[in-house]
Amino acid sequence: MPWILLLFAGLLEIVWAVAMKQSAGFSRMWPTAVMGVSMIGSFGLLALAMRDLPLGTAYTIWTGIGAVGAFMVGVMLLGEALTAPRLIAAALIIAGLVTMKLA
Repeated sequence: MPWILLLFAGLLEIVWAVAMKQSAGFSRMWPTAVMGVSMIGSFGLLALAMRDLPLGTAYTIWTGIGAVGAFMVGVMLLGEALTAPRLIAAALIIAGLVTMKLA
C-alpha cells in the first residue's frame, strides 16, 4: 500500500508542476487552485507513504516521478525540446529510481 500511495503522490506532483506552469506566475486563478490542491494531496500522500518507507527511498522516488513526469508532459503537451542530453538525463533519473527501489 505505501508504494501505491507514493505513486499517486508522484503523479500529483506532476499535476502541480504543470498547473504551476499554467498559472503564469499565479496570475490565473484555476491553474493556481489546481496547483494548491494537488500540492496538498501530493504532500499528504507522501507523508502517509513515509509511515512505512524509509525517508531517502520515499523522497527520491517521489521527486523522480515528478521530475521525469513533468519532463514528459513538457515534451508531449507543451512543445518543449526533446534532445539527446535531456533523454539521457531522464534515463539516468529512472536508473537511479530503480536502483533506489532495489536497494
